[in-house]
Amino acid sequence: MKFFQEFKEFAMRGNVIDLAVGVIIGGAFNKIVSSLVADIIMPPLGVLLGGVDFKDFSVTLKDAVGDDPAVVLNYGMFIQNIFDFIIVAFSIFLAIRVMNKLREKQDEAIVEAVEEAAADPVPTKEEILLSEIRDILKETRK
Repeated sequence: MKFFQEFKEFAMRGNVIDLAVGVIIGGAFNKIVSSLVADIIMPPLGVLLGGVDFKDFSVTLKDAVGDDPAVVLNYGMFIQNIFDFIIVAFSIFLAIRVMNKLREKQDEAIVEAVEEAAADPVPTKEEILLSEIRDILKETRK
């Protein structure tokens, strides 16, 4: 029973849930980036290269014989996947960079607020009362 309790605690931690959300969003983001590369970036690149589609790049290692299919090395798909990876990595880099800039601004605002609070402390009621007692004692000693 303790095993399941430990697993429940592990699964309900914030980091695990955040990771799960990140994986799901990452999967959806991957589809968007794959479409961006395949449908927007690669066609103009193919035109610049003379109408070549990277997906068509392949080398036949063994021709088809009867019912046995051909053995084909699809290095064009590998090139396509490299482009996908580079764009995904660059997009994530930009997103993290923006988040870090926003976090820096937020941290600066917090530091400024703390410094202002520390520079101008408001005396408590006890401090005010003690100051008044001190002043009265000074006057009576004169």
